[in-house]
Amino acid sequence: MVLFQIQSIKKLSLVICLIALSWCSYGQQKSSLFISDGSSFESKPYFPKFSWATTPMYYHFGDIDRVLEAEEVKFIAGRTDFICIEKSHAFNMLGDAVLGTKHEVEAFHKIKPESKVLYYYNSYVAWPFTQFNKDLTPEGIAKNKELAKFLAVDPETGKLLEKTNGPAFSYYFDALNPEFRKWWVAAALEGIKISGADGIFVDRMNVDDNAGYLVDDLAELAKAKGEMMAALKAQMGTDKILVGNNAATTKDVFPHCDAFMFEHYNATVTNKEHLLKEWGDMKRVAKAGKISIYRFGAKGKGRNDITIGATETDGIEQRSKDQLEYHHACFLIGAQPYSYFQWNWGWNLEDGNLVDYPALQKQLGSPKGDFKRENPDGWVFTREFEHASVWVNTETKKAKITWY
Repeated sequence: MVLFQIQSIKKLSLVICLIALSWCSYGQQKSSLFISDGSSFESKPYFPKFSWATTPMYYHFGDIDRVLEAEEVKFIAGRTDFICIEKSHAFNMLGDAVLGTKHEVEAFHKIKPESKVLYYYNSYVAWPFTQFNKDLTPEGIAKNKELAKFLAVDPETGKLLEKTNGPAFSYYFDALNPEFRKWWVAAALEGIKISGADGIFVDRMNVDDNAGYLVDDLAELAKAKGEMMAALKAQMGTDKILVGNNAATTKDVFPHCDAFMFEHYNATVTNKEHLLKEWGDMKRVAKAGKISIYRFGAKGKGRNDITIGATETDGIEQRSKDQLEYHHACFLIGAQPYSYFQWNWGWNLEDGNLVDYPALQKQLGSPKGDFKRENPDGWVFTREFEHASVWVNTETKKAKITWY
């Protein structure tokens, strides 16, 4: 009897020790993610696993003609577990970008089950690459005029607003129409379900004077988009990630998204003043327990060309390697827990997404604190990591990352 009691006590003690170690490990894991103001980042169970071991990377790409080959899946999976499949992926092969996304979700989950792979859907441009949008074309509208009620009208001509520069002709959605918003949310949910994706990347979620919306009341549009995201988030499940592109400053949208991309799509959003503001936005996003995706692209052809096909600018791969250090440094200066870097020169698979950038694989380590500004009125910034010192001048666009 005494022997039995001793054995029981030993077993109970072992269980208590294991529980204590588990909680200790959990506490250490959580407390290791500190925002630059010293507060802890509160992650969510369905987020990708974050690490400062190397530069945290996000990949976003598509190939309109085909699905990925096994070696391409392996290459990308070796560099990230946070991925989005772009708007027209495998459309010419499978006839539906939803099925293209499904193929890659399965491919990445097979070799790296913890990967978070997102489905792409646009909230403004009615790209005709999915089963939901395939009839939103001149031919489709001619057959079913009812579909036109979901689309935006050009206020000058009274005709449907058209997008003629890009990978395909497209109309634009009218988010001010409540019936459209209900339809769009249902389509987005079905896209996530069919593809098996771990969440969704919603494009054109910024509502501001530079976004090109032909509406009289931007506040009303922002409210409408906020309602769309609220409905989508409420119905997509508690284990799915919702990314709003360029929406970190759209107040009506912000509460409903898990993550935000800073796309850097023109010169205005890459000037020194805007970069400084964005570093503050990244901290604000982190304090809300949300993810930042900091996307930069090497400069090659014109802005619109990157969506049409693989960019063929002479020397663009070498140019992307030459331009990396400055943009990499800009990311590291403002990076917070769950900030991810994206680097390429376009949204197509061939546009830098299969290029090896050794600096992005170098040992980084946690930041030792917030960035420092050398002069209150100057544009030189520095920041220290465990294995790197970062120096950047956002006025001259020069940078130096010293690795050790």
